[in-house]
Amino acid sequence: MLRPLLICCALTAAGCTSLPGRDFPRPAAVAVIYQPNAALTQPFAADALAHDGASGFRLYSAGIDGLLLRLELIAQARSSLDLQYYIFHGDESGRLVTEALQHAAERGVRVRILVDDAETVAGDEQLFALAGQPHVEIRVFNPWRYRGHNLLARGLEFTFSKSRLDYRMHNKLFVVDGAVALMGGRNIGDQYFQVDPQSQFADDDVFVTGPVVLKLAGTFERFWDSELAVPTQALASRHDGDAANVAKLARRVTPAQKAGTAGMNYQEKLASGEPLASLLANAAPLSWAAAELASDSPDKKRVAEGDRAGSLMFGLVAKEIGATHTELLMVTPYLVPSPAELKLLSAKGAPQRRVRILTTSLEATNDPLAQAGYMRHRVALLESGVELFELRTHPQSIRGTGQSAKMTRHGTYGLHAKLLVFDRSAMFVGSMNYDERSRWLNTEIGLIIHSPELAARIAQRFQAMTQAASAYSVTLQRAAPQASPRLVWSTMEEGQPVSYHTEPARSPWQRFEVRALTLLPDDREL
Repeated sequence: MLRPLLICCALTAAGCTSLPGRDFPRPAAVAVIYQPNAALTQPFAADALAHDGASGFRLYSAGIDGLLLRLELIAQARSSLDLQYYIFHGDESGRLVTEALQHAAERGVRVRILVDDAETVAGDEQLFALAGQPHVEIRVFNPWRYRGHNLLARGLEFTFSKSRLDYRMHNKLFVVDGAVALMGGRNIGDQYFQVDPQSQFADDDVFVTGPVVLKLAGTFERFWDSELAVPTQALASRHDGDAANVAKLARRVTPAQKAGTAGMNYQEKLASGEPLASLLANAAPLSWAAAELASDSPDKKRVAEGDRAGSLMFGLVAKEIGATHTELLMVTPYLVPSPAELKLLSAKGAPQRRVRILTTSLEATNDPLAQAGYMRHRVALLESGVELFELRTHPQSIRGTGQSAKMTRHGTYGLHAKLLVFDRSAMFVGSMNYDERSRWLNTEIGLIIHSPELAARIAQRFQAMTQAASAYSVTLQRAAPQASPRLVWSTMEEGQPVSYHTEPARSPWQRFEVRALTLLPDDREL
């Protein structure tokens, strides 16, 4: 079986470098007109009028609230749902969202879904059954030709097509009726909604209403109309959207077993329409502020090279970082800065500024290569004056985690949020990590919100997540002034302070594996 696969891949390699589905006929781009949905606009009308030109925001850090908001907003949609995600898994959460989208399409809501193709796993193709439903379109960004999940086959195709397939759409965006949106760091999947005992990700959504929603919707349109967004019909090899699968999907009812037993009152909240009900009743007040959209163009590589006009988000974020005077807080799961990005963080250039960063510990990482890249820069970051914290995989406090005490006991916690706080006067939330992959190889999206209230809220969460019971404080120690620095990890265990001079890891093998990967100097891929 293996030999024919290798031969097949070798014979087709020459054709792998081009985008599949390029010649597939697709409808011309048309202007989108959003139908008013009073249920999603009227509750905020008075505040919107009082804050002329501002938009309304509310942060949600609990994973289960992110899942419930999506299900409840889908149920409220009247004319359109636009979803754009790097990952859309076919696990329990993904199936619940898919079924909700199916019901929305059945009542005439136009559903458009744009997904990336980099990290699909077996079962994720369940989403494509929706493509056979009236009112539903699904497109795949920069897809693989091989549609299966054999890692060897995918690896071979990537080897022959690296220059194309290395370019990914990392955006996360959810727009309802052009009236409200959710955006931030969460993909669709159990680990992102913190209901999977095997993997829990700290992350954030921001609920958005007001003028900036149409700007967010505009970014979706640009990606949707991009030549890299290929309709699933051009890729179908297994008839995922045929009538039988559509009928099967229409009958499917996924029990919320994980969500219902995660310890965050999923069933009770769903029955009462929370957390959306509180938003629409003004019982969960919004923060009204000016905001700037920071987004990459779908053809980011060509824009960066000067071949095409468009937008690049990093410059706007870098400008905000560079303008801070007193404090910069950063939460990023992957921290692999270039020399210029390291200089931007350095406290030496702004001696009155305090820079604190929360990132991923070795024991909590889900990406050994990215962790190895970070480890190469750790000493330089500390020597530049940055204060480093690494999130533990088994926090001994649930404050700021977004998960329940029941889920915390599994010790499978990780970091996925991407947040910045600028001088406690503004904050960033979005999909961008502070690494070179986000800078050059992924498209990203985010919002810079000029709200001291939201900045303070993120600062409070940062403080909770970096407390000694939840994170390691990483510092440098020298035995003598001229000696090479050694790293020390300080934390609190069972109420007692503890310091480690050997990096905490899940196992000696994990420590060896990641240290070996530090010998690969390929930061731009990380």
